[in-house]
Amino acid sequence: MKFAVTGETSSESFQVFVAALGDALAARGFDRAGADPAADLVVNVIGESGPKPFRRRARGTFVAAIHELPEVPADILKTNYPLLVRALANIVLVFVPGHGAWFTTMERGHYGVEGRDTARLAGGVADRLIPLATSKLVIDNEFREDLEPELWDGDEISEELKQAGARLGDLDLLPAPFPIEELLDERDLRHVKRLYGIGGLSYGNLSAREDEHRFWMSASGVDKSNLQTIGRDILLVSDYDAAGNTIVLSVPPVIEPRRVSVDAIEHWMIYRQHPGVGAILHVHAWMQGIAATDVNYPCGTEELALSVSELLAQEPDPDHAVIGLRNHGITATGESLNEILDRIEPRVLRQIPMT
Repeated sequence: MKFAVTGETSSESFQVFVAALGDALAARGFDRAGADPAADLVVNVIGESGPKPFRRRARGTFVAAIHELPEVPADILKTNYPLLVRALANIVLVFVPGHGAWFTTMERGHYGVEGRDTARLAGGVADRLIPLATSKLVIDNEFREDLEPELWDGDEISEELKQAGARLGDLDLLPAPFPIEELLDERDLRHVKRLYGIGGLSYGNLSAREDEHRFWMSASGVDKSNLQTIGRDILLVSDYDAAGNTIVLSVPPVIEPRRVSVDAIEHWMIYRQHPGVGAILHVHAWMQGIAATDVNYPCGTEELALSVSELLAQEPDPDHAVIGLRNHGITATGESLNEILDRIEPRVLRQIPMT
């Protein structure tokens, strides 16, 4: 694995920290890629005003943007998220000399590594970054126009997705992402959508099993409270091409399809490993007393899917369980989406604890 550092630091303390972070990555097995990198991980030093994006040569390059502030922000999310989007990064960090570094993810998770010692802080940041930078994205789609005609308008199971999505909206469980359209021009907005499968409107996703091998799932970048059209808002996941790292979708030939939710690989694993699961719900909310992942892998990665699936397998009843995705949200399984909502509604918390 290779890493590179780009951009200019604005102070001596920032320069020292960025150099220490590079040393920490090298000590953990990363090779320096040089000034013109084809790197797996890029640390992009940015300014708070007018951050300069790093233009990837490949989607697999993980970009961590980092900037410096003199004091710890009162609202990490509000401070970091606009810079994350403007810098076209996978994650953004704010470094505060003598205090620590605070991360913000595309899914709005935010957490810190605190410390006064520069080398130790850099090591802690490197330990947080490496699992994210080395994770495997599974967000490519293959659309096959082989959906049975009798399913072109959906069925009672896809109808359940529509009703459950509307119910999520009524329960205020579909937080909207930061309005990235206000921060990016059309070209950069297309770049973000291509890189991350992020389409805006509302976070979260839901799915329901159609048969032994297939399941209906909400599309990426659609309003989950207003799911309507098969192939555009609701898609049938029919296969996973592991060799091609691609989710396979069966769609009607009469509509231009949207991409399925980036969490399709997670739902695929759960359905295949737990035949008794009839539906899966993911929302950016929380519940107390649940098992939770240790690493905040990005949405759509094989590692996140495996982490959730492994925790689910340890539950007393994996077919009716709730797993926490640390600094992110929850994934719940059940016999149907309505059954899941009935079960979690009395306990769900809209505010996710950040750790």
